[in-house]
Amino acid sequence: MRLRPFRKGKPRVRRRRTRALREELFNLPNILTMGRVAIIPVVLLFVAWSDERDCGLWEARRNAVIATILFSAAAITDFFDGFLARVLNLGTVFGRFLDPLADKLLVMACLVQLSAMGRIPAWFTVLLLSREISITGLRQLATEEGLEIHVTQTAKWKTALQLAGLVGLLLHFPLRADYLIVEGTIDYHRVGLALMTASMVFSLASAAGYLAGFIGAIFAKRGSVTGPSATEG
Repeated sequence: MRLRPFRKGKPRVRRRRTRALREELFNLPNILTMGRVAIIPVVLLFVAWSDERDCGLWEARRNAVIATILFSAAAITDFFDGFLARVLNLGTVFGRFLDPLADKLLVMACLVQLSAMGRIPAWFTVLLLSREISITGLRQLATEEGLEIHVTQTAKWKTALQLAGLVGLLLHFPLRADYLIVEGTIDYHRVGLALMTASMVFSLASAAGYLAGFIGAIFAKRGSVTGPSATEG
Protein backbone atom coordinates (compact mmCIF):
# COMPACT_ATOMS: atom_id res chain seq x y z
CA MET A 1 0.00 0.00 0.00
CA ARG A 2 1.33 3.41 -0.94
CA LEU A 3 0.93 6.18 1.62
CA ARG A 4 0.73 9.84 0.66
CA PRO A 5 2.84 12.23 2.69
CA PHE A 6 0.85 14.37 5.12
CA ARG A 7 0.97 18.04 4.27
CA LYS A 8 0.35 20.46 7.05
CA GLY A 9 -1.77 23.49 6.46
CA LYS A 10 -3.84 22.32 3.47
CA PRO A 11 -7.12 21.74 5.36
CA ARG A 12 -6.59 25.06 7.12
CA VAL A 13 -6.11 26.83 3.79
CA ARG A 14 -9.25 25.23 2.43
CA ARG A 15 -11.20 26.30 5.51
CA ARG A 16 -9.94 29.87 5.12
CA ARG A 17 -10.95 29.90 1.46
CA THR A 18 -14.38 28.49 2.27
CA ARG A 19 -14.89 31.07 5.01
CA ALA A 20 -13.73 33.89 2.71
CA LEU A 21 -16.10 32.71 -0.04
CA ARG A 22 -18.97 32.49 2.43
CA GLU A 23 -18.27 36.03 3.64
CA GLU A 24 -18.04 37.22 0.01
CA LEU A 25 -21.42 35.77 -0.92
CA PHE A 26 -23.53 35.89 2.22
CA ASN A 27 -23.01 39.28 3.79
CA LEU A 28 -26.09 41.42 4.52
CA PRO A 29 -26.05 43.57 1.33
CA ASN A 30 -25.68 40.50 -0.89
CA ILE A 31 -28.47 38.68 0.95
CA LEU A 32 -30.78 41.64 0.25
CA THR A 33 -29.75 41.60 -3.41
CA MET A 34 -30.31 37.85 -3.73
CA GLY A 35 -33.67 38.29 -2.02
CA ARG A 36 -34.58 40.82 -4.70
CA VAL A 37 -33.89 38.18 -7.36
CA ALA A 38 -35.73 35.45 -5.45
CA ILE A 39 -38.92 37.50 -5.12
CA ILE A 40 -39.26 38.11 -8.89
CA PRO A 41 -41.29 34.91 -9.58
CA VAL A 42 -43.65 35.78 -6.73
CA VAL A 43 -44.21 39.28 -8.12
CA LEU A 44 -44.89 37.86 -11.58
CA LEU A 45 -47.35 35.35 -10.15
CA PHE A 46 -49.46 38.07 -8.51
CA VAL A 47 -49.23 40.23 -11.65
CA ALA A 48 -50.60 37.33 -13.70
CA TRP A 49 -53.39 36.86 -11.13
CA SER A 50 -54.38 40.53 -11.44
CA ASP A 51 -56.00 40.01 -14.85
CA GLU A 52 -59.70 40.74 -14.40
CA ARG A 53 -60.50 38.52 -17.40
CA ASP A 54 -59.42 35.45 -15.44
CA CYS A 55 -60.90 36.27 -12.04
CA GLY A 56 -63.26 38.65 -10.32
CA LEU A 57 -62.59 42.39 -10.31
CA TRP A 58 -62.14 42.54 -6.54
CA GLU A 59 -59.69 39.64 -6.56
CA ALA A 60 -57.78 41.14 -9.49
CA ARG A 61 -57.45 44.47 -7.67
CA ARG A 62 -56.30 42.74 -4.48
CA ASN A 63 -53.61 40.81 -6.35
CA ALA A 64 -52.52 43.97 -8.17
CA VAL A 65 -52.00 45.71 -4.84
CA ILE A 66 -50.02 42.73 -3.48
CA ALA A 67 -47.84 42.65 -6.61
CA THR A 68 -47.20 46.39 -6.26
CA ILE A 69 -46.25 46.09 -2.59
CA LEU A 70 -43.83 43.24 -3.32
CA PHE A 71 -42.31 45.10 -6.28
CA SER A 72 -41.92 48.28 -4.23
CA ALA A 73 -40.30 46.38 -1.36
CA ALA A 74 -37.85 44.76 -3.79
CA ALA A 75 -37.06 48.14 -5.36
CA ILE A 76 -36.42 49.70 -1.94
CA THR A 77 -33.83 47.03 -1.11
CA ASP A 78 -31.79 48.40 -4.02
CA PHE A 79 -31.13 51.49 -1.90
CA PHE A 80 -30.47 49.63 1.31
CA ASP A 81 -28.01 47.05 -0.05
CA GLY A 82 -25.84 49.77 -1.59
CA PHE A 83 -26.09 51.93 1.54
CA LEU A 84 -25.14 49.05 3.85
CA ALA A 85 -22.28 47.99 1.59
CA ARG A 86 -20.80 51.51 1.81
CA VAL A 87 -21.45 52.11 5.51
CA LEU A 88 -20.33 48.66 6.70
CA ASN A 89 -17.54 48.40 4.11
CA LEU A 90 -19.02 45.16 2.76
CA GLY A 91 -18.62 45.82 -0.94
CA THR A 92 -17.69 42.68 -2.88
CA VAL A 93 -17.06 41.73 -6.50
CA PHE A 94 -20.10 39.46 -6.39
CA GLY A 95 -22.24 42.30 -5.08
CA ARG A 96 -21.06 44.73 -7.75
CA PHE A 97 -21.99 42.15 -10.38
CA LEU A 98 -25.33 41.01 -8.94
CA ASP A 99 -26.78 44.37 -7.83
CA PRO A 100 -27.31 45.95 -11.27
CA LEU A 101 -28.27 42.56 -12.70
CA ALA A 102 -30.99 42.12 -10.06
CA ASP A 103 -32.43 45.54 -10.90
CA LYS A 104 -32.59 44.76 -14.61
CA LEU A 105 -34.09 41.32 -14.04
CA LEU A 106 -36.84 42.76 -11.81
CA VAL A 107 -37.77 45.54 -14.26
CA MET A 108 -37.52 43.44 -17.42
CA ALA A 109 -39.48 40.51 -15.96
CA CYS A 110 -42.34 42.83 -15.00
CA LEU A 111 -42.31 44.55 -18.40
CA VAL A 112 -42.42 41.23 -20.27
CA GLN A 113 -45.32 40.05 -18.11
CA LEU A 114 -47.21 43.33 -18.56
CA SER A 115 -46.63 43.19 -22.32
CA ALA A 116 -48.07 39.68 -22.43
CA MET A 117 -51.15 41.00 -20.60
CA GLY A 118 -51.50 43.90 -23.06
CA ARG A 119 -50.88 46.62 -20.48
CA ILE A 120 -47.86 48.06 -22.28
CA PRO A 121 -46.91 47.84 -25.97
CA ALA A 122 -44.51 45.04 -26.83
CA TRP A 123 -42.30 47.42 -28.85
CA PHE A 124 -41.72 49.46 -25.71
CA THR A 125 -40.39 46.44 -23.85
CA VAL A 126 -38.24 45.39 -26.82
CA LEU A 127 -36.78 48.91 -27.16
CA LEU A 128 -35.99 49.17 -23.46
CA LEU A 129 -34.50 45.68 -23.36
CA SER A 130 -32.34 46.49 -26.40
CA ARG A 131 -31.10 49.62 -24.66
CA GLU A 132 -30.12 47.71 -21.52
CA ILE A 133 -28.30 45.00 -23.49
CA SER A 134 -26.46 47.65 -25.51
CA ILE A 135 -25.33 49.55 -22.41
CA THR A 136 -24.20 46.31 -20.77
CA GLY A 137 -22.10 45.51 -23.83
CA LEU A 138 -20.72 49.04 -23.84
CA ARG A 139 -19.68 48.68 -20.21
CA GLN A 140 -17.92 45.42 -21.06
CA LEU A 141 -16.01 47.12 -23.88
CA ALA A 142 -15.09 49.98 -21.56
CA THR A 143 -13.77 47.53 -18.97
CA GLU A 144 -11.61 45.81 -21.58
CA GLU A 145 -10.22 49.21 -22.56
CA GLY A 146 -9.46 50.08 -18.94
CA LEU A 147 -12.24 52.69 -18.82
CA GLU A 148 -15.16 53.11 -16.44
CA ILE A 149 -18.63 54.35 -17.37
CA HIS A 150 -20.16 56.28 -14.49
CA VAL A 151 -23.90 56.54 -13.90
CA THR A 152 -25.18 59.92 -15.09
CA GLN A 153 -27.91 62.06 -13.56
CA THR A 154 -30.05 61.38 -16.64
CA ALA A 155 -29.79 57.64 -15.99
CA LYS A 156 -30.84 58.18 -12.37
CA TRP A 157 -33.94 60.06 -13.51
CA LYS A 158 -34.63 57.25 -15.97
CA THR A 159 -34.54 54.69 -13.18
CA ALA A 160 -36.77 56.75 -10.86
CA LEU A 161 -39.40 57.36 -13.56
CA GLN A 162 -39.23 53.73 -14.65
CA LEU A 163 -39.88 52.38 -11.16
CA ALA A 164 -42.70 54.88 -10.55
CA GLY A 165 -44.21 54.01 -13.93
CA LEU A 166 -44.10 50.31 -13.17
CA VAL A 167 -45.89 50.91 -9.88
CA GLY A 168 -48.67 52.61 -11.82
CA LEU A 169 -48.87 49.81 -14.37
CA LEU A 170 -48.90 47.15 -11.67
CA LEU A 171 -51.75 48.88 -9.80
CA HIS A 172 -53.46 49.28 -13.19
CA PHE A 173 -57.01 49.85 -11.99
CA PRO A 174 -58.67 53.24 -11.38
CA LEU A 175 -58.78 53.72 -7.63
CA ARG A 176 -60.42 56.30 -5.43
CA ALA A 177 -57.87 58.62 -3.79
CA ASP A 178 -58.20 61.14 -0.99
CA TYR A 179 -54.86 62.82 -0.20
CA LEU A 180 -55.59 65.98 1.80
CA ILE A 181 -56.03 68.48 -1.05
CA VAL A 182 -56.38 65.85 -3.82
CA GLU A 183 -59.58 63.87 -4.03
CA GLY A 184 -60.93 61.82 -6.90
CA THR A 185 -60.37 58.70 -8.97
CA ILE A 186 -56.85 58.09 -10.30
CA ASP A 187 -56.37 55.95 -13.39
CA TYR A 188 -53.08 54.33 -12.40
CA HIS A 189 -52.70 52.64 -15.78
CA ARG A 190 -52.60 55.98 -17.61
CA VAL A 191 -50.31 57.47 -14.99
CA GLY A 192 -47.97 54.48 -15.36
CA LEU A 193 -47.90 54.77 -19.15
CA ALA A 194 -47.11 58.49 -18.95
CA LEU A 195 -44.25 57.91 -16.51
CA MET A 196 -42.87 55.03 -18.58
CA THR A 197 -42.94 57.22 -21.69
CA ALA A 198 -40.99 59.89 -19.84
CA SER A 199 -38.54 57.25 -18.62
CA MET A 200 -37.99 56.10 -22.21
CA VAL A 201 -36.97 59.65 -23.21
CA PHE A 202 -34.42 59.75 -20.38
CA SER A 203 -33.36 56.19 -21.20
CA LEU A 204 -32.50 57.00 -24.80
CA ALA A 205 -30.85 60.28 -23.80
CA SER A 206 -28.65 58.56 -21.21
CA ALA A 207 -27.73 55.83 -23.73
CA ALA A 208 -26.64 58.50 -26.21
CA GLY A 209 -24.63 60.18 -23.46
CA TYR A 210 -22.91 56.93 -22.51
CA LEU A 211 -22.04 56.22 -26.15
CA ALA A 212 -20.68 59.73 -26.74
CA GLY A 213 -18.63 59.57 -23.53
CA PHE A 214 -17.23 56.16 -24.45
CA ILE A 215 -16.24 57.28 -27.96
CA GLY A 216 -14.65 60.45 -26.57
CA ALA A 217 -12.69 58.48 -23.96
CA ILE A 218 -11.48 56.01 -26.60
CA PHE A 219 -10.24 58.79 -28.88
CA ALA A 220 -8.58 60.52 -25.91
CA LYS A 221 -6.88 57.27 -24.91
CA ARG A 222 -5.71 56.57 -28.45
CA GLY A 223 -4.38 60.12 -28.73
CA SER A 224 -2.45 59.86 -25.48
CA VAL A 225 -0.86 56.62 -26.67
CA THR A 226 0.02 57.67 -30.19
CA GLY A 227 0.80 61.31 -29.45
CA PRO A 228 4.22 61.00 -27.74
CA SER A 229 5.52 58.42 -30.23
CA ALA A 230 4.48 60.64 -33.14
CA THR A 231 6.28 63.59 -31.55
CA GLU A 232 9.42 61.54 -30.99
CA GLY A 233 9.40 60.40 -34.61
